[in-house]
Amino acid sequence: MLSLPVLSLPALADEAADRAMRNALEAARNQQWNRIDQAAIDDHVLAGYVEYHRLRGRLPDLDPATVNAYLTRYADSPLSDWLRGVAEIEYGQAGRFSDLLAISDGEPRGTIRQCYYYTALLDRDPAAAAAGGRELWLTGRSQPSECNVLFDTLRARGEIGGQAIWQRLMLAWEAGETGLMDYLEGELPAGWSGAKQALERLRKDYSAITRVPRDVGPDGAAAALFTAAMAQFTRADTEAALEAWRKIAPQLSLSDARRQRIARDLAFYSMVREIDNNRAWVDANLTRLADGDLLELRVRRALAERDWRGVIDWVHAMPDDPRQDARWQYWLGRALDELGDEQTARKAFAAAADQRSFYGFAAADRLGQPYALNRDRAAFNDAYRQTVDDWPAVQRTAALMRIDEPGLARSEWYYASQQASDEEARALADYALRRGWYALVVQTTILAQQWDALDWRFPPAYRASFREWGERADVDPFLLMGIARRESAFNPQARSPVGARGLMQLMPGTAEDVSDRYGFKTPTPEELYQPESNIRLGSRYIREMIDRYSGNRLAAVAAYNAGPGRVDRWLREAPREFDLFVESIPYRETRDYVQAVLAYRVIFASLANDGETTGIAMLDDSERQNRYDASLLARN
Repeated sequence: MLSLPVLSLPALADEAADRAMRNALEAARNQQWNRIDQAAIDDHVLAGYVEYHRLRGRLPDLDPATVNAYLTRYADSPLSDWLRGVAEIEYGQAGRFSDLLAISDGEPRGTIRQCYYYTALLDRDPAAAAAGGRELWLTGRSQPSECNVLFDTLRARGEIGGQAIWQRLMLAWEAGETGLMDYLEGELPAGWSGAKQALERLRKDYSAITRVPRDVGPDGAAAALFTAAMAQFTRADTEAALEAWRKIAPQLSLSDARRQRIARDLAFYSMVREIDNNRAWVDANLTRLADGDLLELRVRRALAERDWRGVIDWVHAMPDDPRQDARWQYWLGRALDELGDEQTARKAFAAAADQRSFYGFAAADRLGQPYALNRDRAAFNDAYRQTVDDWPAVQRTAALMRIDEPGLARSEWYYASQQASDEEARALADYALRRGWYALVVQTTILAQQWDALDWRFPPAYRASFREWGERADVDPFLLMGIARRESAFNPQARSPVGARGLMQLMPGTAEDVSDRYGFKTPTPEELYQPESNIRLGSRYIREMIDRYSGNRLAAVAAYNAGPGRVDRWLREAPREFDLFVESIPYRETRDYVQAVLAYRVIFASLANDGETTGIAMLDDSERQNRYDASLLARN
């Protein structure tokens, strides 16, 4: 006789309550109140979600005191933010500005809400309304119609005049918003004809910047005009723009901030476009600009040219924060080593090796020492864990998971993580890991900036599946986990803007091709959200990339991100050493991706070994020593 599981009465009651809540929430979204068994959900932890829809449906006629009571009751939930946002828009649309201010807690997020908020302040606090309205006005893009009353009133009061219109016109020019430009030109008051003529001349011919009068228009017009014109000229013809700037810069009355911006643009585009004739000017101005991004570009150019003395000089010119990063300490060590200063090189490598990153691990390899994980561990006793289990935000998240509302559950959890203290965030991460909510574990550490909490930042998500399919495809399962961690942060429902799906972010076309080659049933796009299906196909695809590049995982990982065609081209023109190859990758996204995946692989392998890094290598001997050129291609 079969033995059937017996559910306790409390468990049956909980299931019935969840079922009633699921039905009630669906009905509430559709404003079908007659379908809701209110008595069945009154005591449910998610009752506030049904109430949210009920109150929302009564806006804008709802008394603000009722709204505020709800906001107070659910201050620890995103429900409070959502209802406040809806109420501000509904009250604003209805012109109930006193009610809007009664439920607001300062400047809101979002342009429409901000425009209504400052409209509400026009009579209550004119100075604040003017300041906020001018900030909303100064954009190169069209603003929503909800801002019209605010802008029209401020213009009528003289708070937005010719100068503000001209400033916005320049911003619209830089943004390429010709329609907005035409409108704003028509709104300029008398006295701006000279400035408008200069603008039209420059729009037709950027090189006319050396011939346009330096004092066109009312006070301040010329500064904005020349700044915007130089931005356009620099993007169109950087070499000619620098030549023009050298001629006109001494004659212009510009603030230091405007001059800095123009010089930065000229330096950036000169380096990105590799304009040799601009190099001397760039090198002469980089130290003065003290811009970390520009100096990074300059170091990378020096690396491409094997200018080791230049690498040292430009790394030393960096601001303190970026210069101390493992990446630049590693390259400082490499340059010193190339120039024969082994002792100082080891100091730089040691500074890099103290950090947990691709270059930190590469520096440790050069020194022959274990990797520094800098792992921060936390433990919680059972009594405290029980307290955490009873936190309202935790209870709501768990209930939303039970009724199949993962999107709402994520919102609850992220809100709680953002509001939590450091200790509370750790407790939340611990709870999520205990429940197997791997994506929430990772996001908790990100929101709470718990960068050293490795057991939570890199949880053993789907490790059995990664092991199984890694073995079948002959791929290191920790490499697969590193890819999935970088691609989706272990969210099996992740979808990219271009349509990549699931843990390993597979495109449906790629999944179909891999399935055809291995005789698998072609998955539907929805099936790619299933971890098993996604890992099975992703492991086969990275195996193909590894084979394509003669077993080299570094090149294979680059191809997984950027596509094998691009990597093939890069290898035909690449430097020979692995580190120089990584630094030569032209796409920053892929450059960072390769470093992250290979470093993540080390972390996952080490955590599986209780945090011990001895015997774990980021790259094997062939990956460190092989030539990174076309010889890596298995099919030359």
